[in-house]
Amino acid sequence: MIDNRASRLRRAQSTRLRIAMQRMNRLAVHRTNLNIYASVLSPDGGRVLVSASTLEPEVRSQLTGAKGRGGNAQAAKIIGTRIAQKAVAAGIDRVAFDRSGFRYHGRVKALAEAAREAGLKI
Repeated sequence: MIDNRASRLRRAQSTRLRIAMQRMNRLAVHRTNLNIYASVLSPDGGRVLVSASTLEPEVRSQLTGAKGRGGNAQAAKIIGTRIAQKAVAAGIDRVAFDRSGFRYHGRVKALAEAAREAGLKI
């Protein structure tokens, strides 16, 4: 029997292979029940170029008093905007979106749309 994590990683595999063939920076998203993480990875070996998550103190201060803190769409929008700003500042304007096997829905969708609005071409 395959567990949920292995099943998600199996779904992510084809996307990652396609992105690797494109030789593009990729915006990888990971979500847990409590937090959401985003990283822009280089095409050569997957070095982390920029990252953002709901664990950062600046983001935590924005989320104080908010219901659910890091595990909701509002937090995902903040992370999407933050990762786009960091990427543009680092000279990265185009990325391939790697949803890591998660459905393009809810928090993952909110993060992607916020990154697009902040100037990142996905």
